[in-house]
Amino acid sequence: MILKIRQTGDLVLRRPARALAPDEIVSAPVQDLIAAMMETMRDAPGVGLAAPQVGYGLQLAVIEDTADYIARLPPGQAAERRRTPVPLHVIINPELTIESSDKVQFFEGCLSVAGFTALVPRALAVRVDCLNELGQPVSLHAEGWYARILQHEIDHLNAHLYIDRMDPRSFMTLDGFNRYWRDVPTSAFLAAIEEGQMNG
Repeated sequence: MILKIRQTGDLVLRRPARALAPDEIVSAPVQDLIAAMMETMRDAPGVGLAAPQVGYGLQLAVIEDTADYIARLPPGQAAERRRTPVPLHVIINPELTIESSDKVQFFEGCLSVAGFTALVPRALAVRVDCLNELGQPVSLHAEGWYARILQHEIDHLNAHLYIDRMDPRSFMTLDGFNRYWRDVPTSAFLAAIEEGQMNG
């Protein structure tokens, strides 16, 4: 079942989600929600979807980054972003630990801020301790783009959107991004912004 993705302005996106008890996780309603979220994420399409984005204030998200998505990137971007395929999985009640103080900036989008993108600084490496869809504890170690996806989805569970963390100078429509900046390295975009401000 395809669920409606809530857009910024909907208060469910600005309320911290509650943790799920182990018996809730394996219940039919939550298992059905997980299946529907996976279907909705793939239909969108996206690489992650948190329960608040479909109207449920629960500490639950689904994640998948496919080789097909990555193959559509402009040349060199997968390597620049350290982006590799991530199999479909579920995170529940996640606890995020930053494993690298290094931060990198790349353009991010969000299914709940449809039609826009911006540069967002994120930690390069993280660990996430959580439960899976069976209520079993798992520990995930992630670098590069996968680390970014985890941080983005966990932000949703804590009532944050990428627009709270973005470089506001970079905020633009997806149409503008695809027209002017899609094939340009992030460093070149930042240099152009700095040059424009110095000459302004």
